[in-house]
Amino acid sequence: FSRGGDGKAAVGPMLREVLLGEAMHARGIPTTRALAVVATGEPVYRELPLPGAVLTRVAASHIRVGTFEFFASRGDLERLRKLAEYTIARHDRELVTAPQPFLALLQAVAERQAALIAQWMNVGFIHGVMNTDNMAISGETIDFGPCAFVEAYDPDTVFSSIDHRGRYAFGNQPDIALWNLARLAETLLPLLADDPEKAVAMATEVLAAFPAQYRGHLLRGQRAKLGLRRGEPDDDGADATLAGDWLNLLHAERVDFTLGWRRLADAAAGDEAPLSALFADARAPETWLARWRARCASEDGSTEHGSAIIGIERAMAMRRVNPAVIP
Repeated sequence: FSRGGDGKAAVGPMLREVLLGEAMHARGIPTTRALAVVATGEPVYRELPLPGAVLTRVAASHIRVGTFEFFASRGDLERLRKLAEYTIARHDRELVTAPQPFLALLQAVAERQAALIAQWMNVGFIHGVMNTDNMAISGETIDFGPCAFVEAYDPDTVFSSIDHRGRYAFGNQPDIALWNLARLAETLLPLLADDPEKAVAMATEVLAAFPAQYRGHLLRGQRAKLGLRRGEPDDDGADATLAGDWLNLLHAERVDFTLGWRRLADAAAGDEAPLSALFADARAPETWLARWRARCASEDGSTEHGSAIIGIERAMAMRRVNPAVIP
């Protein structure tokens, strides 16, 4: 019943969740799944009357950050503790005997979210409404709602019609994930330590680690998308810059995010024409491509004939992580 709404759903958005949920699942991105969509026969009133529906969703669990907020906002510490204990038993059973199980739970949730959001960003997925009730403790994509995939690459892309200020824009998703985790941390403070200051310090340490966790997951995904088979810690800064400059190039030239990555795989196989055709200025990617080829060559170290074979193998690997089609 957020936004003064009626809590009801229409057939169209529910079918969209089926399609996008299956797309996420096929790409190996943790997600809830749609078991069924059933028409209710009742009209749902939005801008126009729409046919109503009920979505049956399956998940590892339906526990969200908002579930913890529900009890914390009422000061119900007993049920909050039971919820936290149940969550650990269901999702992180190995933490039951941890010295600080509730702190360890917060760390586990943060790690799962860092990995999940990085996967979203690497396929161009815009959740649309990343409020705390739409963040699953299990680390699964949930409550897709008004979601989409980025087309022309722009970090400021917004899809939800209610997101008037761009709070949930594509590029904001890592920061919103951290904001949501901070709300989860607030609910757990009474369980972390009797001393409020100590509890805050413990939670703050977990939250402070999140940006680096996210960047690590993002870079691992970007390396795969770039066709890089390995990366040493000393390469992290250079590889992150290489990936960032590629995204800046896509943004400046308004290149389609999905096709840009997919055509880069063609370039790895020796055919740069499909990639160049995506740019208004066909020569725009030349300087960056030279840097990328040099980075790839640093892993190859072979003859010209061998490099051609490696290029084909690299392209095949890139196509496995750079989808050709988005819903």
